[in-house]
Amino acid sequence: MSGRARLSLCAAAATLMAACSLLPLVDQPTWLLQATFLVAVQTGVGAATRRVPLARPLTVAAQALVTLMLLTLVFAREHALIGLIPGPDAFRHFADLFQQGSNDVQEYAIPAPVSDGIRLMLIGGVLLIGLLVDTLAVTFRSAAPAGLPLLALYSVAAGLSDGAADWLWFLVAAAGYLMLLLAEGRERLAQWGRVFGGAQRTPGRPEGSAVAPVRTGRRIGAVALGVALAVPLALPAMQGGLLDGTGAGVGAGNGNGGTISAVNPLVSLRDSLNVNENRQVMSLKSDTNDISDLYLRIVSLDDFDGTTWKPSQRHIVAVPKQLPTPIGLGPDIKRTTVTTTVSAADWYAQDWLPMPYPPSSVKIGGKWRYEPVGMTLVGDHGQNTRGATYQVTSLSVQPTAEQLATAPEAAAAMKRDYTKVPSSLPSVVAKTAKEVTKGATSHYEEAVKLQDYFAVTGGFQYDTKVEVGRGRGAIANFLKKKQGFCVHFSFAMAAMARTLGIPARVAVGFAPGTPQGDGTVSVGLTDAHAWPELYFEGVGWTRFEPTPTRGTAPPYTQSDTPGHSQPDDVRPSRSAAALPPAQVSPSESCTSRQRKLEACSSPSAAEAQLTHHDGRDWWQYALWGLGGLVVVAIPLSPLMWRLRLRAVRLGAHARTEQGAAAHTLAVWQELSDTAWDFGIPPDESQTPRKAAARIVRLGHLDAAAGAAVHRVADAVEQVLYAPRPRPTAGLAQDARQVISALSTTAGRRTQARALFAPRSAVRVLWAVSDWWTALRARTVAARPTLGKPSGQRG
Repeated sequence: MSGRARLSLCAAAATLMAACSLLPLVDQPTWLLQATFLVAVQTGVGAATRRVPLARPLTVAAQALVTLMLLTLVFAREHALIGLIPGPDAFRHFADLFQQGSNDVQEYAIPAPVSDGIRLMLIGGVLLIGLLVDTLAVTFRSAAPAGLPLLALYSVAAGLSDGAADWLWFLVAAAGYLMLLLAEGRERLAQWGRVFGGAQRTPGRPEGSAVAPVRTGRRIGAVALGVALAVPLALPAMQGGLLDGTGAGVGAGNGNGGTISAVNPLVSLRDSLNVNENRQVMSLKSDTNDISDLYLRIVSLDDFDGTTWKPSQRHIVAVPKQLPTPIGLGPDIKRTTVTTTVSAADWYAQDWLPMPYPPSSVKIGGKWRYEPVGMTLVGDHGQNTRGATYQVTSLSVQPTAEQLATAPEAAAAMKRDYTKVPSSLPSVVAKTAKEVTKGATSHYEEAVKLQDYFAVTGGFQYDTKVEVGRGRGAIANFLKKKQGFCVHFSFAMAAMARTLGIPARVAVGFAPGTPQGDGTVSVGLTDAHAWPELYFEGVGWTRFEPTPTRGTAPPYTQSDTPGHSQPDDVRPSRSAAALPPAQVSPSESCTSRQRKLEACSSPSAAEAQLTHHDGRDWWQYALWGLGGLVVVAIPLSPLMWRLRLRAVRLGAHARTEQGAAAHTLAVWQELSDTAWDFGIPPDESQTPRKAAARIVRLGHLDAAAGAAVHRVADAVEQVLYAPRPRPTAGLAQDARQVISALSTTAGRRTQARALFAPRSAVRVLWAVSDWWTALRARTVAARPTLGKPSGQRG
């Protein structure tokens, strides 16, 4: 088997070995067999085109074309010409499958079923990586950079997988990469005429004999594997999504504290609403007869940057046996206790625990932490809801319209944290809020007017196919087009409430599910929901429902008078007997002067100041920066090494006779290595004069550069053969002239190769191999004398 064919097989094997890391993500491994066959065909096409031979770009184009035809044959043959040649219909089918695969990835937990969309993403991704690896390692004969696409393939699998055997798949992928590097090294050494085998240097062997760096390369690879396994343990963990359940849970933290953060849930929520099959997420059993308010809350979004809402980073603590009373809830607000048992589906892996709000106590097994501000539970180090059954005792808070309408202003700290809007928010948002709430006499009336504007009077339409929207104008665009789903309605209402001075945030979770015949409530994917929560002092965080045809409007926002959305200010509500007393909240018990000076104590203010956490720790940024430097430095290390070596060889030398001779030999070595980098390998069997003539001929050098090469060669012969060598001045300048001439006559590709991937860099491996062999020889020579009594003969 030729070296090029062996390298092709190793490239295909390395790709498939890295693809094995994707196996834990799905429930069936059959896709890998199909991918293996397709990668083999792709590799065979590359080997055939290189044997013709075709130009390198044509080889890559041929492989890409065959890869596309293979994917068409497997996934879109009914939409293609003769089942192989893709057309517009085939590409549309690919787009549909890819969209389906993206939705399935968001919907299913690991291991996911192998749908057509997921199978296309898996096999297509492996074929793309295989094409890149074959192109770099075989077509362009650069196996080292081929590790980047292999690393990308493994990183995708490692980022999604939460299994305990990730280290095993890393070893398999790394072994494939090392095998590819050794195959390339073997081919290069075979072309250079050097011995590739297990020969060891013996004490009597000539100093210039070459020893293959196979064993040394294996040892270097073993050290690299150890480093790669150890470094990720110190790097910050990546967090997952909210509704897709692919996150890793909480990162660092002990039993008393830690921090959590989350990503934007918009895309996951939208995809859950658009699934074709409404799979059951949870089953509920509750002791309440009215499930209209049985919303399951996952997390609250309180950080608004003008573009979107997202959760703030928060401190977390151990889960207390009895959860504290919600912030701002006064003692005279009517409430009842509700006990709900939740059974999560085996496929639903959620890091945040869905619960009715506000919870009073939670009974659940596993590792969970409590976030006091949002009153949520979050899994610790991979803990999630997959197959979990837990019991939540919560409060059903039932304020009256009058209690909300007469609620005092929120504490200063609460308003400071939850009414902030960025200056980039379009002015139309605040302007619309003022127009809609014109005539309102309290924040409560403003909130009800906003809810009715979106849900009833504003002409808005519910549509889950609308894009989430990005950029500073997303909310303004929604107010103009008046089409969207729960994300748009809740985000817009919360933003508009903040412009009116009402503390607001957005909750993400599930709307009330569907009652079943056995007394349980089924909650499905299409029940995924988002709703705004507005804060009223004395009541706390209060749910509103602006999304039309979704959820239920809270009783305290519904009017007793038909055709009028506001409560009657004269007649009390059916659920209220009297106006709230003066001691409705700690803030209300303060004097007006104390409130003006912000001297009143507020549990919400204390809680907000205590639990707010800004940014990452400095060491995390330092580690990320160090990792970035390593990623940049590794590909550039051959370039930096050659520049440093060239500067040393052509630099100043000693004034002694021995120093001049060493400088002459160093200049000749640099000139030979530079010619090697530009595609003229050294021939140590030739004399310096013949070697110089060969460089001039193969390098197409002009007369001036040729004369410079011969001057350096003449100086080398003086050093090697003359009894008293005659020092020659200007050799370094001659070498620089030759280097410039070689670069001028070479093509751009050859110039780039000589700069970033110099062939002479292999001398580093040879030097390491020689050092290791000498060290072993010294160790073996010293071993018989160790441990023997003095005078004892060997």
